[in-house]
Amino acid sequence: MTKRIDATEKAIELIKILQEKHGDLMFYQAGGCCEGTQPQCFEKGGFYQRLGDVCIGTIENTEFWVDKDLYEYWKHAHFTLDVIDAFGVGGFSLETPLKKTFRIEYRIFTPEEELSLEPVKYIE
Repeated sequence: MTKRIDATEKAIELIKILQEKHGDLMFYQAGGCCEGTQPQCFEKGGFYQRLGDVCIGTIENTEFWVDKDLYEYWKHAHFTLDVIDAFGVGGFSLETPLKKTFRIEYRIFTPEEELSLEPVKYIE
């Protein structure tokens, strides 16, 4: 099965630090507005998804949720979670006090990958 999301070593290291401090986590990536389109990290259950939002996979036992409209736009793309030294838009994400910001890099799936994508989970 082809994963829809992976993470860089830097992102995994930061997730582990945040898990030690906050426990179980979740990611949510919206399609715009205040938080832009960067992923936000919350304590698990600290953000309520909307009907139709999509979990595209997990990183370090942390679900990665995507706004339903953003998913429709990017459903043919692989996400790679990374982290940079910067103060993110909005500042609601758990990494903000550490002066870090999660970000996503995208690439389009190959035709072969499209045939074996991991299933997604929807909020119903």
